[in-house]
Amino acid sequence: MDRIEPGEPPETMRRGGLDELQLARLDALVKRLRGAVPYYEEALSAVPDIRSLSELAALPFTTKRTLRDHYPFGLLAVPQERVVRVHASSGTTGKPTVVAYTAADMALWGEVVARVMAMAGVTSADIVHNAFGYGLFTGGLGFGIGSEVVGASTVPVSGGNTARQIMLLEDFGASVLCATPSYALVLAEALAEAGIGVERLALRCGFFGAEPWGESVRTEIETKLGLRAFDSYGLSEIIGPGVAGECEASAGLHIAEDHFLPEVVDPDSGSPLGDGEEGELVITTLTKEALPLLRYRTRDRVCLDHTRCACGRTSVRMSKVLGRTDDMLIVRGVNVFPSQIEEALLSVDGASPHYVIYVDRLRDGLDSLEIAVERALGHDASMAGTIASGAKKRIEDILGIRVSVDVVAPKQIARSQGKAVRVVDRRKDEGGKN
Repeated sequence: MDRIEPGEPPETMRRGGLDELQLARLDALVKRLRGAVPYYEEALSAVPDIRSLSELAALPFTTKRTLRDHYPFGLLAVPQERVVRVHASSGTTGKPTVVAYTAADMALWGEVVARVMAMAGVTSADIVHNAFGYGLFTGGLGFGIGSEVVGASTVPVSGGNTARQIMLLEDFGASVLCATPSYALVLAEALAEAGIGVERLALRCGFFGAEPWGESVRTEIETKLGLRAFDSYGLSEIIGPGVAGECEASAGLHIAEDHFLPEVVDPDSGSPLGDGEEGELVITTLTKEALPLLRYRTRDRVCLDHTRCACGRTSVRMSKVLGRTDDMLIVRGVNVFPSQIEEALLSVDGASPHYVIYVDRLRDGLDSLEIAVERALGHDASMAGTIASGAKKRIEDILGIRVSVDVVAPKQIARSQGKAVRVVDRRKDEGGKN
């Protein structure tokens, strides 16, 4: 096995050296969890010392349910007095998912977000307009500390007050934008309505994440904001943003795998999958202190690629998030992912990126799928029928089931200042199961 050279950068470390580092950190993590967290002490009671990375698959999974069952601080691996920051994800069913950080975790967070930003060429010469929400959500504060580690000038605008955001983008001359992709489109729409062309802005690149978005949305953002759009991946349970990001080669997102050990497993069986096989992303936090997680099931569908990137980095790359295992809809026995519908809509001339998917259960017991989509600016109401028929055909060709498409006027679908709500499943309101 290759030895780790002193001072060897983790992003270009030889595979053998990185494997060795991961193995040492994984073994230390398992030993620490046994002695520090009662839940893991029981779950790992029969697990021997880790001697090979291949033994990872024999370790137990951790899930969001695990975190909720031990709410708020039952999984802490350090004394409470060492916790310097607490974040939480928005809870759609009851209590939120709580995460905690020591001072060392905060330093780690700044480091990995700075890596993501540096991969896209951000330096101390940049001004970063951070429109991710600040607060318990990790997006805003995560990119905030990352840009400070890079040394860039940080404008902590947070979400909302779009008119003010437009003013600051123009007046401050920000070169970097951080936001959810849906809010980036809101900003683009507001610019167009205010008659402000992209040539009046200094935006050069942007980091977008916190919700799945496809290549069609990337094209929309880049065209309408005049910047290079980079995908950023993270989740609060792991650390927040900084888990992975795109380099300038745009050939997948590099995972900071010296800190976050990734796997892809079959969502149903939990069995490991190989490179290029689509499945559920599972992450083990190798170095977090306050709330380390063993084999956390993210519910995000991706595939991995361990080949060396054109940029020279050796770290494993993950695909863009292809959807979530928990956002899959079963409609008339067919698996439907919102990302499929989004890509179909954006391939139709005249359809905008603003849409909502409605699922209903009809009186005869069958499910119906209806998509409401706004027509794009510059396409008048007389074109609605053509847009609807084109979208209907594209979606039905992909899904193999009948759908209805309603094309509405611009600005009729509610805008989000954070994560966009794309699916309304009315079957749940009726006590049904999707």
